Amino acid sequence: MSSTVVALLLLTVATGFIDAASYLGLGHVFVANMTGNVVFFGFAADPASGLSALMAAVAFAGFLAGAFVGGIAGRVWSGRSRLWPPIAFGVQGVILVAAAAAAWYSPPTDHGNGRAWLIAALAIAFGLQNATVRKIAVPDLTTTVLTLTVTGLAADSRLGGGPGAKPVRRIASIAAMLVGAAAGALIVRHSLALAIAAAAVCVIAGAVIFAATPLARAD
Repeated sequence: MSSTVVALLLLTVATGFIDAASYLGLGHVFVANMTGNVVFFGFAADPASGLSALMAAVAFAGFLAGAFVGGIAGRVWSGRSRLWPPIAFGVQGVILVAAAAAAWYSPPTDHGNGRAWLIAALAIAFGLQNATVRKIAVPDLTTTVLTLTVTGLAADSRLGGGPGAKPVRRIASIAAMLVGAAAGALIVRHSLALAIAAAAVCVIAGAVIFAATPLARAD
């Protein structure tokens, strides 16, 4: 397993942590999974759903902003410097550390501005991650969306008459998300800040791996 794959699996674990933190600790909104967030935005049309269209919109806008910056950085630096991925993920890690500190010293409430700012910051961080990972373009390791990974695992399986391509990587990606989400759900019961900090540790570890080794092919 290449260092690139290991780093991306760590980022997938981080997404699990953040999905748990945002959904369970910030009022049922996603900041990394925009498919779920867009669906929640629709569900919020029912006042009895308990979902906030405003918070979903904040997350969506923050994610777009992060992806926009990540896209520009990728186009400018991807062919010029191998330090582009670790810098991008390092910036993401700094944002997560700041968000964890803010959640620790001033826990967000349902009626305060703190929740909106925290959702926006986390969404920016994961928009940046998504744009960077998209540019790296390792198959079956998007770090946030598993629908196509699960589809590929089943559709390409030898049992289904397919080539059986990359089953270990696909299973590892699914397992990484599951582990992060399960651990995040347990941690967020005690501290939202610690769940965010755990995601920050995973992202920074991924950045260090990218900085220490050249960007390896993982086709």
